[in-house]
Amino acid sequence: MTATESLIAEAEAHSAHTYHPLPVVVASADGAWMTDVEGRRYLDLLAGYSALNFGHGNRRLIEAAKAQLERVTLTSRAFHHDRFAAFCTQLAELCGMEMVLPMNTGAEAVESAVKTARKWGYRVKGVPAEMAKIVVASGNFHGRTTTIISFSTAPEARADFGPYTPGFEIVPYGDLTAMRAAMTENTVAVLLEPIQGESGVIVPPAGYLPEVRELTRERNVLFVADEIQSGLGRTGRTFACEHEGVVPDVYVLGKALGGGIVPVSAVVSSAEVLGVFRPGEHGSTFGGSPLACAVALEVIAMLRSGECQARAAELGEHLHRELGALTGTGRVTRVRGRGLWAGVDIHPRFGTGREVSEKLMDRGVLVKDTHGSTIRIAPPLVIAKEDLDWGLAQLRGVLGVQGAG
Repeated sequence: MTATESLIAEAEAHSAHTYHPLPVVVASADGAWMTDVEGRRYLDLLAGYSALNFGHGNRRLIEAAKAQLERVTLTSRAFHHDRFAAFCTQLAELCGMEMVLPMNTGAEAVESAVKTARKWGYRVKGVPAEMAKIVVASGNFHGRTTTIISFSTAPEARADFGPYTPGFEIVPYGDLTAMRAAMTENTVAVLLEPIQGESGVIVPPAGYLPEVRELTRERNVLFVADEIQSGLGRTGRTFACEHEGVVPDVYVLGKALGGGIVPVSAVVSSAEVLGVFRPGEHGSTFGGSPLACAVALEVIAMLRSGECQARAAELGEHLHRELGALTGTGRVTRVRGRGLWAGVDIHPRFGTGREVSEKLMDRGVLVKDTHGSTIRIAPPLVIAKEDLDWGLAQLRGVLGVQGAG
């Protein structure tokens, strides 16, 4: 038995089977490359579902974390610490907002946004107690807590986890007419991903997000944008909403905010919205810790320069041009996405998404499948163009496209 086989067998025996990972065991990583326990190198075209936008082992982020590790890592919110004010101020400025509610994971941030919207609905909008409703979209993925899966439309996420949390209305993604019909005087928020990641990098119809923005303003409803995967440079802009000129009432952020080092998430909004909270009504022991703030502050500094966004936009155009060419081969039926983010639908006769992912792994490229026939491509924003081209050549090779390198 190889080291890989042994470690996988041990993991399968002693960990709950909540994931079906590819049979590779990573031991080290740098930039856009990972090395397994056997010494084989792989090009990472997933980037931890956008948690690694700045690559593995980014020196700026590692140094920021190391410096903070030597000083203080955790105080809890029982006390102030010297990185907290700067983190909240600078993240709010990056978002064009006023206040920040720091948490840890993306799911925690979404839960916090749900609580925020409901409290705002009761205290500011005047919705009767226990009557608040939030409109969400089918095909969404906002996390895996009990409340969040209550408004999922994915059977594998919901099955056997009931009873489910009420208070949500599900409408088709991209359908403004259905959203308008679902709204009542008790609607407090619309919660959307500007681009749906887990569903296969689904971009809504042009004009949809601006129309949602206008509708929510008209109905005095909060527009909550879940930019956990789509935000912080992934699409070629700081936020995916920017592609449509939209500024939501609330941003929900995570993944890349922690630089691939620590889980950092946040709800970012106006003082009117986040000002509804009083001490003791919400919190997190690790949310906004000194270590989290130190790493996130460096992430914010990198984003303020605009270099990461520009690189994602430039390489993203190249990525989508190359992937688009595959739709003319009969091997790929559709390509979607923005920036360095793409969902690629493989024609069923050339294999499932899982099978294509496994074949790419054998060629030294790591991607991940979703929804049967789709693979997702989301490399670190620091990837070299020649490495990206090499990875795309391996995809062409797997699909049997002539001229593959």
